[in-house]
Amino acid sequence: MASFDFDLFVIGGGSGGVRAARMAAQRGARVALAEMMGTDGLGGTCVNVGCIPKKLYSYAAHYADSFHESAGYGWEGVAPTLNWATLKHNRAKEIGRLNGVYSNLLGGSGVTVFNGFARIDGEHAITLATLHADGSPGHQHFTAKNILIATGGTPFVPHFQGREHVITSNEVFDLEPFPQRLLVVGGGYIACEFASIFNGLGTKVTQLYRGEQVLRGFDEEIRHFVAGEMIKSGVDLRLNADVVDVRKTADGLAVECEGGSIVMADAVLYATGRMPNVKGLGLDTVGVAQGGQGEVIVNAQYQTNVPHIYAVGDVTNRVQLTPVALGEAMVVVDQLFGPVAGKPPRDMSYDFIPTAVFTHPNIGTVGHSEEKAREKFGAITVFRSEFKALKHTLSGSSERTLMKLVVDTASDRVVGLHMVGPDAGEIVQGFAVAMKAGATKAVFDSTIGIHPTAAEEFVTMREATRN
Repeated sequence: MASFDFDLFVIGGGSGGVRAARMAAQRGARVALAEMMGTDGLGGTCVNVGCIPKKLYSYAAHYADSFHESAGYGWEGVAPTLNWATLKHNRAKEIGRLNGVYSNLLGGSGVTVFNGFARIDGEHAITLATLHADGSPGHQHFTAKNILIATGGTPFVPHFQGREHVITSNEVFDLEPFPQRLLVVGGGYIACEFASIFNGLGTKVTQLYRGEQVLRGFDEEIRHFVAGEMIKSGVDLRLNADVVDVRKTADGLAVECEGGSIVMADAVLYATGRMPNVKGLGLDTVGVAQGGQGEVIVNAQYQTNVPHIYAVGDVTNRVQLTPVALGEAMVVVDQLFGPVAGKPPRDMSYDFIPTAVFTHPNIGTVGHSEEKAREKFGAITVFRSEFKALKHTLSGSSERTLMKLVVDTASDRVVGLHMVGPDAGEIVQGFAVAMKAGATKAVFDSTIGIHPTAAEEFVTMREATRN
């Protein structure tokens, strides 16, 4: 029988990698995890430069509106101003705390953690590039019965004149000084979130997107509604627009757009998609199959075409969400080391995955868009409600809320649920459980709402908008 240094060697310390390493070690496996030098740190994109800091900044951005709206409720006095340095410091402190939590979880589980860049040299072989205390490079060689690739993704910036002057979501949290003018290029959820966040923090935000509407892939009505709300709040959203070049001038960055118009900005944020983080992993050396964007191709068990090499999370370019990577990691662990005693092996379903977009206002969605539902089910019934939230009857805000149900007419099952409004993600999470369980519109109708809340609207919509 072959002898290996480890039963599982995990490459990448993000959400999926940490979960797999920790759970495998708790089941008695000998596990190592390599967090690549120069990357985000334990917790990966989500903890360091993604979900967590972005949500913290989203909270910060909402306070300006809250201070303004409080006047309608009788609060008087001068609103405070943003101290950008304090926000950055407190965010960094919290991220450092979370890095420590991840480190303690791994150490407490018995995982051997390496700080280095791992390269796969064979079906069971890993070379780890490290730095000695004096800064000189070094290499270590290990063998593992199984290897898990969980290296995530990295921002993609296309090639154009002046590319060196732009930043990505990796750098935006620590901009110095605070940008009075920010140009955001892109129309996906990351671009829209940062446009909303910095607009709320007080920046003059211009957003360029080369398509006809932002948030491609989302429900059409939701896309148009949230774009309108963003524009209403102050974001200068320009569609069917793209960048020709970026030049550094005495007055800031001069961005020439197609058609010849110039936008002046203090910073230019490119949020034009993410690519699988596979550079230098040695995948070609061992023959691991990859897709057109470099993504690692896996089967239903997250196994690559090389039998003992697996991959989970954003590096496979399936569904780029942290909870999905966590679920995929558990499938791999159960397959390799057995499930928790008394429980069946995990599987991963990609149906009815809820998600939120932290624009202002938020988007919460689960299931099919109206367009996809029509393609899949044919006959559908749509229920829709748009209103001003109770809070804004006194706040003076013109913000509106949109809620929408998409029903498969034949089965009466609710197959799509969408919301644009405050705390949409918090509200939609609970409904996702019901939809995963197969709830019908009749079940929604028979459920008593909590009054007065926005959420109750989902169980009180009776009149179909269209069939």
